[in-house]
Formats: sequence, C-alpha cells, structure tokens
Amino acid sequence: MWAYILRRLAYNVPVYLSILLLVMLALRVRDPVFGRLPKNATTADIAQKRVELGIDRPFHQQFGSQLKQVATATFDEISWDYPGQTVGEVMSRCIGPSLSITLPSLVLTTLFSITVALISAWFRGRALDKGLVFVAVLGMSVSFLVYIIFGQYYGAYKLNEWLGYDVFAIYYNPEVSNAGWGEFFTSVWPRYYLLPVLISVVVAMGYDTRFYRAVMVEESARDYIVTATAKGASQSRIMFIHMLKNAMIPIITRVVITIPFLITGSFLLESYFGIPGMGNQLIVAVESGDFPIVQSFTAVFAAVYIASNLLTDVLYALVDPRVRLS
Repeated sequence: MWAYILRRLAYNVPVYLSILLLVMLALRVRDPVFGRLPKNATTADIAQKRVELGIDRPFHQQFGSQLKQVATATFDEISWDYPGQTVGEVMSRCIGPSLSITLPSLVLTTLFSITVALISAWFRGRALDKGLVFVAVLGMSVSFLVYIIFGQYYGAYKLNEWLGYDVFAIYYNPEVSNAGWGEFFTSVWPRYYLLPVLISVVVAMGYDTRFYRAVMVEESARDYIVTATAKGASQSRIMFIHMLKNAMIPIITRVVITIPFLITGSFLLESYFGIPGMGNQLIVAVESGDFPIVQSFTAVFAAVYIASNLLTDVLYALVDPRVRLS
C-alpha cells in the first residue's frame, strides 16, 4: 500500500507544480503596481513599489520562493492587504470560521441524507418514497442564493422580530473573534454559525439524498438482500448493516470529494453572512490583487484536493477487500 501511495504522490507532483505555476502566471497578466499607486506616480515610485511587493525579482525566483513556502508550510510572506501580517497568520485566522460551518454541515448532511435514502429505497414506489424524492428534487431545484436570502430574512430578521430578541445574527460581528472556547460554543456558534449550517444542510441534502437513494435502490435489488430477507433478518439489520456496508464505496466517494470544501469554506455563505473564513478571504484577496494570499490559499486548496483523491483510493481498499491497490 505504501508503494501505491508513494507512486500516486509522484504522479501528482507535476500536476501540483503546474497548478502553482499557472496561478502565478495568471495573476501577473496585469501589473499590480499601478493599482496600488496614485495616477501621478513617478518611475521611481513604481520601482520602489515593486521592491516593496517583492515582484522586482525574476519570475523563477518568485516561483522558487513560493515552492519553499509550500514545502515548509511556513507561508511567511507578508500579505499586501495586511501589512505586518504573514499569509500564515491570515490563513490560521480564517480556517476556524470555515470549519465551524463546513464540518457540522458535512456530518449532518451525510447522516441525514443516508438515513433518508435508506428509508426511501426500502419503500421505493410507495407514497413515502415519492414524497421524499419530491422534497429532494425541490431542494435541488432552488438556487443556493435563494435559500440564503430566504434564511436571512425569515430565519434571522423576521424570527428575531417575532420573538422580540436576537436568535440568529444576519451578519458576523468581528468583535466575537476573540471569544474563548466556552463562550464560542455556548453563544457565538449558535448565534452566528448555526443558521448558515442549517441552510447548507437543506441545500446539500437534496443532491445527496438523490445520489444515495440511487445507490441504495441498486443495492436493494441484489441477491444478498433477497437471501437475508429469506433467512428472516430484520428490516433494520438489512438496511443499516448489509445494505449500508455494501454501499460504502459510492458513499466514501461522495463524502471524500467534499473534503477540500471543508477548508475552502462556502464562498456564498461566508460572503453573505460576513463570516471571515477561507472562502471569503480568498474572494477579497482576488478582488484586491493580494498575490501572496491568492497564491498560498490556492496551493493549500490544491494540496487538499489531491490528498482527498488519494484518500478515496486508500479507503476503497479498506472497506472492500475486492479492491487491490496493486
């Protein structure tokens, strides 16, 4: 297995380097200096600003510096938008808010979707199945942005108005960023993160339920289900042990492909709720042309994505002995 992992990593090294190279080249299509100087800037001012930003060096030296930061995971380059702060400090500040949304969303969505899919597949063709499929399709058909606006208006603004006190916050308050762990879980997370998590779960359940239901319906028609039923196995044992165990490969695939988004966060949710996560910070950095943050964030996202693909293949072998990594 280790030989396989090392071989896959070796295959992905050129891909990873190409991603970093293309991102750095794309960022330098337009000169960022002119956007950070007044219109009457002199040639000396432009040259000085290039030195300050570190883009006066040849491109291969800049690319080498970026590779060194990635290899050592230091990210000690100074952000252009946050003077005195390194990219690593900005990144460490943003990972927590992103995980506060994406991790609970992934866990809740997976548990609810698999459970609903099992029930729907077992009662396929009946009224319960048709009702669950209708709700899932309805959830898929409505735009994510509509859910966000609806959730902000009715789930926060109107609900707070009806109850007479604030339950959910419409927008993130930066003053709560320094809250301790106890205060964070008791007051900050329920007030600022719970509503985005609920919106994310509602949207994702439509897609995941349809996918898992198709998998479960296919499994429910297999011979081992008929044999287990003929032997008198209980319905719950058939559903949650036999069927679920044999459907683990597509479930693993679905779950693992969402792992990179645990780090990147939800761009829309973070933007509309003002949550200072990785996704929101990346959007701000792209708009302002903060090269160090865009380059480093992209490097982390690409590494997590490649690692998740590798993790998928390894988990296949662990849950299904028929899979041979060799």
